[in-house]
Amino acid sequence: MDTLTALHQRFSANHFAADRPVSAEVLEQLIDAARQAPSAFNLQQARFFAVQDLSARQALRAVAYNQAKVEEAPLVIVVLGDLQAHEHFADITHADQIAGIYDQALGDYFVQAAQSTYSNPDRAHDEAIRSGALAAMNLMNAATALGLVTGPMIGFDQAKFKEMFKISDRYLPVIMITIGYNAPGNWPKKTRLPIEKLLVRDGRPNQDHTFSTR
Repeated sequence: MDTLTALHQRFSANHFAADRPVSAEVLEQLIDAARQAPSAFNLQQARFFAVQDLSARQALRAVAYNQAKVEEAPLVIVVLGDLQAHEHFADITHADQIAGIYDQALGDYFVQAAQSTYSNPDRAHDEAIRSGALAAMNLMNAATALGLVTGPMIGFDQAKFKEMFKISDRYLPVIMITIGYNAPGNWPKKTRLPIEKLLVRDGRPNQDHTFSTR
């Protein structure tokens, strides 16, 4: 399935085929797609916590306000954002230098700039969410292309999730995604606003437009 088809066919699922597990190979493909997402400085803050065991999914359901799809989906991935990614950024710039993308001087500049920027906890928090969300969207579109359905969720108790699954405070839960194969009962893809309500086609300085008024 091509990218545009996957984008238009993806929908948020609440029901999953109980007898169709997600294979280890497909899980690898999903994470490989997710990690292609962009991130500021190429910090790659997104991390992926997969829950597959039935008893573990039942426990996870309890911290997701008893939403049945958390137990029914054969795979649940919680996307995390690394709040301290900037502290280990030199490892990434070193790999980029070995790959011949840029030299050490530019790599050293990137490290200094990233550490200066994201030593601010608020900026680190916001960037972790942005990077995690971009990775999550990649993952969901890849799942659609592979014949799966997904259900993105923010309806879970982050503190209880971190306590139950022993997640360090270094990692911020960004979004939970239920993943599996389609089952009866799902709604079709919901409607979208028309493009004309969403787009300013040729923005100019000091010029009124749709977004200038409430």
